[in-house]
Amino acid sequence: MWRRLAQILGLLLCLLGWGFVGCTLAMDHWRVAQLGGQGGSSVVVTAWYWSDLWKDCYEDSTALVNCVDFGVLWTVKSYIQAVRGLLMIGLCLGLTGTVLTFFGLECTRIGGDQRSNDRMLITASALHLVGCVSDVAAYCLYINRVVAAFLHSKADPSELSYEIGPPLYLGLVGSFLILLGCTAHFATACRVHHPESRHPVVPFICEKGEEKEVLRGQKHVCGPSERLNDSRIVFPYKMASVVMV
Repeated sequence: MWRRLAQILGLLLCLLGWGFVGCTLAMDHWRVAQLGGQGGSSVVVTAWYWSDLWKDCYEDSTALVNCVDFGVLWTVKSYIQAVRGLLMIGLCLGLTGTVLTFFGLECTRIGGDQRSNDRMLITASALHLVGCVSDVAAYCLYINRVVAAFLHSKADPSELSYEIGPPLYLGLVGSFLILLGCTAHFATACRVHHPESRHPVVPFICEKGEEKEVLRGQKHVCGPSERLNDSRIVFPYKMASVVMV
């Protein structure tokens, strides 16, 4: 019963994390820079520059937003293309892993016997894990660029000082949920199998008190029961000799 509950919980965690990662593709404010807002001035004017994977935007204090979409593929910055590709790969692997997980659950009863279900569940967990690594690599690459721009702004005040936006935090949380789901699936699918011994038991006859080496160095000492069996075998021959006399 606990295996089924753990598998269902792992599937829900993977689905929730996969949904979080997918939402970050369409979200704004991947990086945000604020201008203005100086205290003590008669009129406080604040403006924001923010970017995502598809456009750069400027927003003033009146909520007027002006955006410039990225051009064709070969004009986009290389790290933006890398982040897009890694996230797409992670989402595709996660979708494939979700389908395999659905067929590998015990409660669905459509994946075959128990061994086939376990193999399918392990394969799905491996796909989820690889997709999770791809997602984390994409977010870390983008965060690295944001941090580099922030450090450059400290050295050169004329440059914008960007900060990390909410989609990056949401994506990292989603990746962590996927990792938890993979762990739950691996824990339920991987079982400890004790292989049976391939060494046959060979019968032997020994005298009382004599030691014989048996399987893997173990010692066997013949007891009174084996001696009694030998006496039973010899007893009919003694009776026959007495009758002949």
